[in-house]
Amino acid sequence: MILVGTNAGAPAGTGSGVEVAIGFPAGLVFGSNQVQNRRFVHKINLVTFGRSSICLSYFPPESTRAAVMLTLSKLLLLSCIISFVLGAPALVPSAATPSSPGGNVSTTVAGPYSPVITSSNSSSTSAVSSTASSASASTSGASTTGVITIPLSSYSFTPYPTPTLNPRPPVFPATDPLNPPSVSSDPQVVPDFAPAWTTAYQKAKNLISDYTIEEKVNITTGVGWANGLCVGNIPPNKNFPGLCLEDSPLAVRFADYATAFPAGIQVASTWNRALMRARGLALGQEFKGKGVNIALGPMMNMGRIGQGGRNWEGFGADPFLTGESAYETILGLQNGGVQATAKHFINNEQEHFRTSESSNVDDRTQHEIYAHPFLRSVMAGVSSVMCSYNLVNETYACNNDKMLNDILKREYGFQGFVQSDWSATMSTLSAVAGLDMTMPGDITFDSGDSYFGGNLTDYVNDGYISMARLDDMATRIIAAWYFLHQDEAYPATNFNAFNPTDEVTNKHVNVQADHYKLVREIGAAGTVLLKNKNCALPLDKPRNMVLIGSDAGPGKSGPNEFSDQGGSDGILAMGWGSGTGNFPYLISPLEGIQERARQDGSSVFWDFDDWNTALAGNMAYGQAVALVFTNSDSGEDYITVDGNEGDRNNLTAWHNGDDLILAVAAQNNNTIVVVNSVGPLIIEPWIEHPNITAVVWAGIQGQEAGNAIADVLYGAYNPSGRLPYTIAKDLADYPAQLVTDDSGSEIVTIDYTEGLFIDYRHFDQANITPRFEFGFGLSYTTFTYSELCVTPIHSSDTDQEDLITAWENGKASPIVEGSSTALWLHEPAFQVTFKVTNTGLVSGTEIPQLYIHFPSSASEPPSVLKGFTNVEISPYDTEQVSITLSRYDLSIWDVVAQGWRKPDGQISFSIGASSRDFRLQGDIPT
Repeated sequence: MILVGTNAGAPAGTGSGVEVAIGFPAGLVFGSNQVQNRRFVHKINLVTFGRSSICLSYFPPESTRAAVMLTLSKLLLLSCIISFVLGAPALVPSAATPSSPGGNVSTTVAGPYSPVITSSNSSSTSAVSSTASSASASTSGASTTGVITIPLSSYSFTPYPTPTLNPRPPVFPATDPLNPPSVSSDPQVVPDFAPAWTTAYQKAKNLISDYTIEEKVNITTGVGWANGLCVGNIPPNKNFPGLCLEDSPLAVRFADYATAFPAGIQVASTWNRALMRARGLALGQEFKGKGVNIALGPMMNMGRIGQGGRNWEGFGADPFLTGESAYETILGLQNGGVQATAKHFINNEQEHFRTSESSNVDDRTQHEIYAHPFLRSVMAGVSSVMCSYNLVNETYACNNDKMLNDILKREYGFQGFVQSDWSATMSTLSAVAGLDMTMPGDITFDSGDSYFGGNLTDYVNDGYISMARLDDMATRIIAAWYFLHQDEAYPATNFNAFNPTDEVTNKHVNVQADHYKLVREIGAAGTVLLKNKNCALPLDKPRNMVLIGSDAGPGKSGPNEFSDQGGSDGILAMGWGSGTGNFPYLISPLEGIQERARQDGSSVFWDFDDWNTALAGNMAYGQAVALVFTNSDSGEDYITVDGNEGDRNNLTAWHNGDDLILAVAAQNNNTIVVVNSVGPLIIEPWIEHPNITAVVWAGIQGQEAGNAIADVLYGAYNPSGRLPYTIAKDLADYPAQLVTDDSGSEIVTIDYTEGLFIDYRHFDQANITPRFEFGFGLSYTTFTYSELCVTPIHSSDTDQEDLITAWENGKASPIVEGSSTALWLHEPAFQVTFKVTNTGLVSGTEIPQLYIHFPSSASEPPSVLKGFTNVEISPYDTEQVSITLSRYDLSIWDVVAQGWRKPDGQISFSIGASSRDFRLQGDIPT
């Protein structure tokens, strides 16, 4: 039997590889590796040039060559009638020249691989039969032509060099991840982790110097699903104790006596770097206390789709805000001692078809939008990056040479290791494309086989994957362990993710400390006040009040009644899926408000029935305040809740929320709406109702949700949260929509036709008025801005003065290792200062935001966030505030030169309270 993977549509004259599997009896093999492996069937590489010329290369094991000659001859006969070809191989440059931000790239950079025996286009130096770059598939009208894979061949390997630029304190100090720079509301330090990585690499090389091939392979291969204490496990190896990998971005998943923190979207809503860092540190301490080596977070996908199921795990719909949130979170996590994981790399923007959709993204959009948070993660010294389930321009993300090797490891200078999402490894040759570790180890859960393990051993022994690459994989993984000093009395794993009731393996170690205080603060600081008519808030000892809606109360069967939080019938404090954790407890709004009402002598009533609107209206009648609580939930695709398969089906309130709100507002002229939502909602049915006096966007706040809401309602915390996304008037106003129809295709094409124009950038460009714009949020006080000044900052990087001069003259950054994370590009270049005055009666925190306006030559959105800060000011006081800009902040990605370039023309900027509320304007000095 011959199985041939087909793919139509390659241009004539290009070489294209087809892997052909011949089904000889291969059976199971058991090598010296710890993971059982099914040996790959024999591989033949069939390559076409044009539509008629076919070249075939075969690489059988020596012992089986004679046995397959008959079948091979039949295959050659079959090849004479094959009339299809695959997509173009890697590094065959597109002939297109970009004419817009969505244009194709026409220049390509080779990765570290060189095929020794190759059957693809002989001019290519890449390992991957893939597109020339992430720009190769046009975002306009792209069609799926099939999965582009790595041709079977023999590949040499040369590791990328480690960074060599000397530290230059105070701007570029040598930094250990356990001792990062102090957090600042206006960061001006670029930490240099290169010395720490160099030391870690040397230790790792020494450790594996006497390892066998099998022992090195075991470092790269998980032990299989549910075969260890954690969701992912690397086995012990000689004097290496192995590794525990564990979810989630907001808690130690499946563990007891651990804190359930606010979600990523909540901390992003604070726009407060100190709180981002503090949350990361507290999480890191808890992961370490439980004996976890690698925390599987933070998540930093972009929220391209408003309905995206896992948006709440990330940090919003802007790359700069997401990048800063990721940066501070990683510095905090690793300061706490655990290795952080930047995920999901890349373009995993919806849950529908996440394992079978190709996100087709142009090169410029990829660099400026979706890859930026990962760049900032590398600059934070992140130990690991997790590649995603989806395809990127028709190549699986964990098999994508361009993204993993060229952008992440070459361009960003990433020193850590790349791990797969669980069961996202697609081939043993993914190692050639840049994958270092496969998780959880087996091909599918409990399958008993692996693409790595014994198969990786065979591929190294057979010469397809070089020993140098295997050494690099093992070195990167162990270096990350040394980088975090986990060789120094690190706690052993003391919980059991798969059997938490096992008293032998679960030691019930309490790691919560006083982190509940931080949870409560972030919950309040991330709450956004959207409306406050007639000073309805803060509450001032109301005579009586009623709380309406199930979201006001506790869950019917406790806070963990649904597996992986896959459902809600009470207060919503996190979404669902693998990004969750168990609540040690959960404070509902009823509990938080009753505690304050008891102090004030207020009477409190409630009704948690979402569907009896008549009763709700009757109970609201005559109350001094009627508080209506509603929510909207989402999560990961393996759980479907009320027909929502991970992604939300729409952007309407759950649990009859709209009708419930209107019923209450019809009977009470002081109706206050509190929303616990994973993301934006369409609130047009009720937002302008004259009896709705206030709207509190509470988000998803973790275990102290009810207390945090009460703090804001009563003014114990003056709201300072700002929206990390746009709330539209209509779902159709958003630039990208959820794809739910596969049209019968094996691979679903999702073209990112909006390019750079996501979220508020699209609303600005298309002149669409949102209900509430990105960055919006009210306070119980008011602020004014004045005295703007812009000052150039002299560079301390004398080693790269020529690159600075070239950039000032409009030249792009060079194509070298670490080019996008270079010091000269990211060091402070301009400082913007101004004054903010609190003109109200109470203390409050303002969030000034800086938006760059690029010249028309740049083809950028009208306004692009490039800075923010936070400042707490007493009544009638004035504080001077600064926001520092780098050359990178003022650059655009040049798809032809493949570098960062200052655009032609005057760059201006605005300072304001949101993306549409500008208070000061200025120009960047030329």
